[in-house]
Amino acid sequence: MSAADLIAVLAARHLRYDFDHPKQADNDHLIFSKGHASPLVYAFFKAAGAIDDDELLTFRKFGSRLEGHPTPLLPWVDVATGSLGQGLPIAVGVAMAGKRLMQLPFRVWVVCGDSEMAEGSIWEAFEQASHSALDNLTAIVDVNRLGQRGETMHGWDLDAYRARAQAFGWHAVECDGHDVADIDRAFGEAERTTGQPTVVLARTVKGKGVKAVEDKNGWHGKPLDNPDQAVAELGGIRHIRVQVAKPENIEPRSFPDVALQLPRYELGQKVATRKAFGDALTALGSARGDVVALDGEVGNSTYTEEFQQAHPERFFQMYIAEQQMVAAAVGLQVVGWVPFATTFAAFLSRAYDFVRMAAISRADIRLCGTHAGVHIGEDGPSQMALEDLASLRAVHGSTVLYPSDANQTAQLVALMADRQGISYLRATRGATPVIYGPDEHFEIGGSKVVRSSDRDDVTIVGAGITLHEALAAAEVLEGDGIRARVIDLYSVKPLDRPTLRAAALATQGRVITVEDHWAEGGLGEAVLAGLAEEDLQASVTVLAVRHMLGSGTPSELLAAAGIDAASIAEAARRLMKTGGKAT
Repeated sequence: MSAADLIAVLAARHLRYDFDHPKQADNDHLIFSKGHASPLVYAFFKAAGAIDDDELLTFRKFGSRLEGHPTPLLPWVDVATGSLGQGLPIAVGVAMAGKRLMQLPFRVWVVCGDSEMAEGSIWEAFEQASHSALDNLTAIVDVNRLGQRGETMHGWDLDAYRARAQAFGWHAVECDGHDVADIDRAFGEAERTTGQPTVVLARTVKGKGVKAVEDKNGWHGKPLDNPDQAVAELGGIRHIRVQVAKPENIEPRSFPDVALQLPRYELGQKVATRKAFGDALTALGSARGDVVALDGEVGNSTYTEEFQQAHPERFFQMYIAEQQMVAAAVGLQVVGWVPFATTFAAFLSRAYDFVRMAAISRADIRLCGTHAGVHIGEDGPSQMALEDLASLRAVHGSTVLYPSDANQTAQLVALMADRQGISYLRATRGATPVIYGPDEHFEIGGSKVVRSSDRDDVTIVGAGITLHEALAAAEVLEGDGIRARVIDLYSVKPLDRPTLRAAALATQGRVITVEDHWAEGGLGEAVLAGLAEEDLQASVTVLAVRHMLGSGTPSELLAAAGIDAASIAEAARRLMKTGGKAT
């Protein structure tokens, strides 16, 4: 109710949008960062003729498209909102696409609540939008003073909001959020402002129009006691229809496509998978004009600097602002780009809520986390990322990949480009031997049996750095007369259950998993779940990091964690003594 006048003026006078063609490239974008204002979103869609009364009255009912917070189940909704502080950062990505990539005149309008202005991600967005001179972006802050439990941090102190916005390099305009002429003036000023984004600070009243709830605390998200009386007080049922102006249907700029030529690495060569990721991403960018890259100021370590050098117009430096980096990736894919966002795996955890919400948005984004596990060595536990497999596996519909060599990495990067949903590739810091030829075939959901015989005694499952430790352990075990089948489980999700089942049956249920990750939620638990889903009982030994380790060399830390070749071999010997039979 506090923002209704703002949306009425925006729809009637300033928004350019074709509801019949929601994917039209030069449509404006309206993002409700305050997703709990969903009744206003849907009322606007009804006023614009996009939905009817019957559908409007299904609000929040099971099976309805009109959920409690808007999601892209509705074609006119770009992204899911409801976790506060996300709409504006995502809008930055949309605005960057329009201004830098597509070179279209569309404007991105974002309705923000005053409560969410306390979120740090909002100010990451303010910083990046100003740095990128996004004069096609307008944030409309609905300053209604009251949050869910009482007054917000700054109440109606518009001066405080203005000072902060101006300090971040934004043009700030104040208005009375219930005076349609004043709102029209403010929006017009935003449209005329060049060289910097604009924030419209609208002083509003929560519950405006109904005296029983106007500026009253305790009514957040609650239906009114006397709805018929409230409707009458608001002027009665009027079936207002708003004719939203349409854009000109201008074609966007695009970049050409050519045949893909992935990098090729020779057998035995030592290459870090993070380096192969950078090489492959650069090659993918050369082949596909829709591929873009984002980095969190670590491009000289993640090797995204190679993409930056080859394709500077499609590279976005997001600095040390991981929430904004993931949000911008979500915004870029809204308008058809194929984003890869990369940083150290440990730092993606800071943006986890954005990844979670991206899945609710049905977004297609690709993440790469480098420098994962204790194998990074001397930098210590703050950099080790021992939770990433678990957290990304838990995201709905996600894909989690953990390549073991350079040629495998290159092929998986190419496959990620067309993968729907959230895909994540875990890359190691240190160089590892190339064990697959450049023409080896890989698929998402697959695995590779890299060592086997007709009479294997034990199965060892690894990925990334631990695959190489497993191969070394198999050599040692061979000398002991123990034959080990070694599986490269490079696709942690989805999982190659048939290969795991066949290996467990062939080795009498003796299975060892080994991972450079905490025991909880990682590769070992993925294998256990996969075997359980196959209704197969086996004696599974899970080798994983179980103690907080400090600095050391990679070999020292792998040994201390009990995931090096010697530890794997010893676990196999114990398993052979205790037996185990798959059933």
